[in-house]
Amino acid sequence: MTSLSENPVDADNPVSKSWFVYLVRAANGSLYCGVSDDPVRRFAAHQRGKGARFFLSSPAVALVYTEVCRDKSDALRQERLIKKLKKSAKECLVASDARVPL
Repeated sequence: MTSLSENPVDADNPVSKSWFVYLVRAANGSLYCGVSDDPVRRFAAHQRGKGARFFLSSPAVALVYTEVCRDKSDALRQERLIKKLKKSAKECLVASDARVPL
């Protein structure tokens, strides 16, 4: 048996990439929710002030939660659900063991 990394990806066997929903803590303590196929890269962009107006008033300080999703559509659906949560519920997500190590 071979791993995916040993075989080149061809058109007949596309490998779907993972998408993530993530939470970033701002310097003022607020939480920003977003989706990305690379949350670490996206967080770095947020730290540079790129990508989201949210961080203009308070810079991004920590990537505090990531959740892997099946595809982009699933990640967007999960993002909508998380954005509807109260801050206390979002803090429970951050404190949970549901985080995916990156």
